[in-house]
Amino acid sequence: MKAAIVTGPGVAPIYGDFDHSEPQSGEQRVRVSAAALTHLTRGRASGSHYSADNQFPFVPGVDGVGRLDDGSRVYFAMPRMPFGGMAEQTFVDPSHCVPVPDDLDDVTAAALANPGMSSWAALRHRARLHPGETVLINGATGVSGRLAVAIARHLGAGRIIATGRNLATLESLKDLGADATIPLTGGETESDLRKHFSDGVDVVLDYLWGESARSILLAGAKFGPDGRAIRFVQIGSMAGGDIALPAAALRSSAIELMGSGIGSVSLPNLLGSIGEMLAAARTAGLAITTEAVPLSDVEEAWSKDDRDGRIVFTLPHPEY
Repeated sequence: MKAAIVTGPGVAPIYGDFDHSEPQSGEQRVRVSAAALTHLTRGRASGSHYSADNQFPFVPGVDGVGRLDDGSRVYFAMPRMPFGGMAEQTFVDPSHCVPVPDDLDDVTAAALANPGMSSWAALRHRARLHPGETVLINGATGVSGRLAVAIARHLGAGRIIATGRNLATLESLKDLGADATIPLTGGETESDLRKHFSDGVDVVLDYLWGESARSILLAGAKFGPDGRAIRFVQIGSMAGGDIALPAAALRSSAIELMGSGIGSVSLPNLLGSIGEMLAAARTAGLAITTEAVPLSDVEEAWSKDDRDGRIVFTLPHPEY
């Protein structure tokens, strides 16, 4: 079968023929129509992500959209290795599939799944957001962060504060539901954080880590109302993998520091979050910029800049 094939760590996939297979007992065959190129997929392919098993060769792609043998259209995740999502077909546990609503096309559903899940799962299963609570989204100008603003509003946040470096994008987040914005540009950040934490912040979704996360944690410890818990959920580390955090910041405050991702949220809850998010996508106004690229062009597209949207590899199936 035709597929993208990773032959070694740090090597971009090639397009070629991968050994054909049949479903094993208890598996479903998925004829893939769309598979998004995500940071997770790139990280696992390069061997740099903590969940990579570094067994080569393999087909990259942790998820996608396609049809089962009975014609059902599904989103699928975690195919059986080495058969990833970027191939004409792959093989998955039936419990790893969720229906795709009729009002979402294949490319949009594939593109929304991973970045939308990141905040939906964090708010539902880690922060356990209550209606009316205040949510601060650190790194809200990226693809996942922009979706997080709309998702937090849909899930009942009473007030949403967004941070980011891209000032034009930051301002546009008010149209998605952000009540206040904080530019991560220097001196004004600390005074803005002090004000918002004094007013009360219940949940922080952090897509950046690094210096901005440290500033938020210190502001929460110093200026948050006494005894009011702040649930700080770490999701991504675009600004660095480590911070230096004084121990007193945790001893002197009610900050609850946790992560959200593969391992900290169970696979059934991650898949359930994706199913709920896809079902609500139109109602919640979830939108994402996509570039549909034939899988045969994977070598050229693999390293393209996708900061403003998602590249989605497509596969033609004439019978659909």
